[in-house]
Amino acid sequence: MTEQTEGREVERFEIEDILEAIPHRYPFLMVDRVIEVIPDVGAIGIKNVSINEAHFQGHFPRKPVMPGVLIVESMAQTAAILVATTLGEKMANKLVYFMSVEKCRFRKPVVPGDQIEVHVTKQQRRRNVWKFAGEARVDDVVVAEAIYSAMILDDE
Repeated sequence: MTEQTEGREVERFEIEDILEAIPHRYPFLMVDRVIEVIPDVGAIGIKNVSINEAHFQGHFPRKPVMPGVLIVESMAQTAAILVATTLGEKMANKLVYFMSVEKCRFRKPVVPGDQIEVHVTKQQRRRNVWKFAGEARVDDVVVAEAIYSAMILDDE
């Protein structure tokens, strides 16, 4: 769905659109909705955290906490949707691969029932390498942040 906001074209992705845009599937799909994509600028994704997710069986049984690496993965998947939207048809038969994670900080535990709002901003792009800043928020409080990069390669 596309709408105009402050003179810019803003896209929204429901789950069907996300499944079309990126290859991730349950149990590793970490984005439930994308409420804003401004091509070549940034995106805001939503991850609803549920006790039904498999990782909570072992992390931790008496005090479930979402693993930090999965929060970073939700940032990466939101960024992949930004890349797919920005590149459009050029993204056909391509995948987004993590290259690096820097300055990653976990500020507060994420628990079942939380809704993570993932804010991703493109920092730079050099050919097929993209760099992003990501921030995960629960109830407008920053729970995690990271700088990370990814490479776009053919899906062979």
